[in-house]
Amino acid sequence: MVGSLLLATAGWIGFRGWQARAHLLNAAGLARELSAQVVSGDTERALRTLSALQEQASAARSATAGPGWRLGRHTPIAGDDLDAVRQIAVAIDELARQAFPALLRTDLTSLVPTEGRLDLARLTAVSTELSQVDDAVQRTRRDLAAVPADRLVQQVRQALTDLRGEIDRLASLTTAADQGARLLPPLLGASGSRRYLLVSQNLAELRATGGMFGAYALIEAENGQVRMGQQGSSASLGRFTPALKVPAEIRRIWTDLPGIYPADVNLTPHFPTAAALYREMFRRKTGTTVDGVLAVDPVVLSYLLKATGPVLVPGGVPLASEKVVQTLLNDTYQRLDLKQQDDFFAASAAAVFDAFFKKNVNSRVLLSAFDRAITERRILFWSARPEEQRTFDSSRMAGALPEQDTVPTVGVFLNDGSGAKLGFYLRPAASLSVGECRSDGRRELRLRVTLRSTAPKSGLSKSVLGLGLAGDPYTVRTLVSVYSPAGGSVLDARLDGTETALGSGTERRRQVATASVDVGPGAERVLEVRALTAKTGAGQAELWLTPTASPWTTQVHSAPSCDQ
Repeated sequence: MVGSLLLATAGWIGFRGWQARAHLLNAAGLARELSAQVVSGDTERALRTLSALQEQASAARSATAGPGWRLGRHTPIAGDDLDAVRQIAVAIDELARQAFPALLRTDLTSLVPTEGRLDLARLTAVSTELSQVDDAVQRTRRDLAAVPADRLVQQVRQALTDLRGEIDRLASLTTAADQGARLLPPLLGASGSRRYLLVSQNLAELRATGGMFGAYALIEAENGQVRMGQQGSSASLGRFTPALKVPAEIRRIWTDLPGIYPADVNLTPHFPTAAALYREMFRRKTGTTVDGVLAVDPVVLSYLLKATGPVLVPGGVPLASEKVVQTLLNDTYQRLDLKQQDDFFAASAAAVFDAFFKKNVNSRVLLSAFDRAITERRILFWSARPEEQRTFDSSRMAGALPEQDTVPTVGVFLNDGSGAKLGFYLRPAASLSVGECRSDGRRELRLRVTLRSTAPKSGLSKSVLGLGLAGDPYTVRTLVSVYSPAGGSVLDARLDGTETALGSGTERRRQVATASVDVGPGAERVLEVRALTAKTGAGQAELWLTPTASPWTTQVHSAPSCDQ
């Protein structure tokens, strides 16, 4: 009798599981379609997709409910998988009923300027709804993060991983929108005028946060109206002696360089430190005190130009999305002298600024561009007002190196050691593998960083070759700094299979190991590093990388948790 009951229950669970699987597959596909339609602004199709998604998600949730399924979730063999399927179904249904409808009702175009002005009243009106959307998405994200994945069968584990990825992407968008709706009114002068420094990170000469701070512009904002003021280059700020005060940890790694040269403030990957130093240098040189620092790079411009269309720079040079990175990071150095370069960079910034703030652009494409740029840490912002800085200090846009990890995170940060503009030719790759569990509760991590140079062997201008500090002016010298997880350490490193010396230090509870890597034209070098986490049972890990002109190729290999 008991055996018959168990068989019947198992058969019922199997049938309901098959139903749930079909509904979940349909719902997952619809959720991806809906996300794309929301970003593209296709509201009519998005509403139809939402209706279908709600139907499939509700059916999946119903199929995983009831006493039989609850009983199955407590069985020793299939229980973990059934529990995970149930939580996946609930998550998709919650998104379909709460987050997506509210997101479709919200006018996201309020977050972008129209004809040089951002409507602060409209922005304030959508702020409450955006906060509710973000709360729903973050709640779903936390619930899914708590589902143990290690014991699941491959299909369920992959479904959970895929959904987490989708939720992470959605969460970054809703958080950015929520923060933007709350922060933009005061930042854009709702209660008094503001001034900011807009700096371009020159990815041709790498620094930890992206590139050397090159051209700058003063941005003035009042009551939502934005205009560009004074422009210049970091070189025009000169050098500072005595050096500005640099945090002791950073000084032990980089000496006083970040406090002497504006181009070296971001040898550290911690953007708030770099921004504060640059702000003070600007104040001392010009007498103007700004309210914050915004950093972007030419790759961001390539994304924005997809929304604005090509922009003509005075002198007849067009900037187009597909070519702007090469134009600004390579062609300009090949054909113009130093004074002409500075003039062209300033004119380019003004032209893109005018197009962005004064043309009627595709707001959905623009939001998508911002989402991508923030995810890649290509847009960084620091507010000199602590109360404002705290509100988004944990977001990627803040560029803050955290002193605690949610997931063990290894940083790979690149600083040019050539004194040249050869970063444009660098093709980086990184893979991170979670290794053994140790008796002391830590985990070993194995990092492999590959740097390949596509630089030619001849024909580059003096502006590109620069100081040639690697000896051969066509060789790219890169200082590769590996940051351990918070509370962790770096064990050793090998360059092309041979043990190599490392400079060492500590920054924000992370051990820092730096190797100097020279890569000749057409050559490739491989740096392998072993590191340790703090005490953790987790089998996941993450990479934080310096944004470069060409995107990194990355892989992260997770492992079972240590309690398996």
